[in-house]
Amino acid sequence: MISKVGQIMLYVNNQDEAAKFWTEKMGFSVISEEDNGQGMRWIQIAPSNEAATSIILHNKELIAKMAPELNLGTPSLMFFTENLDKLYNDLSNKNITVGEIVNMPSGRVFNFADSEENYFAVMEKNE
Repeated sequence: MISKVGQIMLYVNNQDEAAKFWTEKMGFSVISEEDNGQGMRWIQIAPSNEAATSIILHNKELIAKMAPELNLGTPSLMFFTENLDKLYNDLSNKNITVGEIVNMPSGRVFNFADSEENYFAVMEKNE
């Protein structure tokens, strides 16, 4: 039986720029960084060290060569926040592309783009 989602693979063109975006603009932390010494490098990031799920930043070009059968598209991720308006304003002030706040049956949502123009969504969710 599967007990939780452990890691999400995010294939990016520039790992260092992606890590900078997620840490400096989104407030994530680098949990670990690995390099096998043969060109395979990955960076594990998460909203906090205690997060149940983390994101692994992989080099898209290298993975495409190693495993051409993989779907390297950006996953459709939904993040949760307890204060949507504050996060929306913070991201806007950091010159991050944000979409309009939309009222959905499950709560208010907006999307944002990372430094490579991959889009992700955020929903207001009080835990």
